[in-house]
Amino acid sequence: MTLLSLLLIGVSLVALVGGQLLLKRAMESTTGRGFAQRTFVISLLAGTLLMATSFFLTLGLLQRFDLSYLYPFQGLSVIFISIAAAVLLRERLTLPLIIGSILITAGVVLVSIS
Repeated sequence: MTLLSLLLIGVSLVALVGGQLLLKRAMESTTGRGFAQRTFVISLLAGTLLMATSFFLTLGLLQRFDLSYLYPFQGLSVIFISIAAAVLLRERLTLPLIIGSILITAGVVLVSIS
């Protein structure tokens, strides 16, 4: 694996996490105010753009790497989304969520070294 490939995997992961957070923020902005507002439209478009970027980067990476190699990196998105949601969206991290994230991390490490 080259440094460029690792960088592209990282960009894909960051785009996926960012897209999820923006889409969550877009949907939260509709509560009580509806869909016809600037915050919703901007967050929805930015989130969709990031998700599409992640999707197409992943397609390109699948040309070069096995799915069984790339998929564990996608598993890391659960951890990053949980942390980012707690920090940026002020969501609570519960004990089961933390334990689950630790187990996912252990699984990613085990798959990556095999």
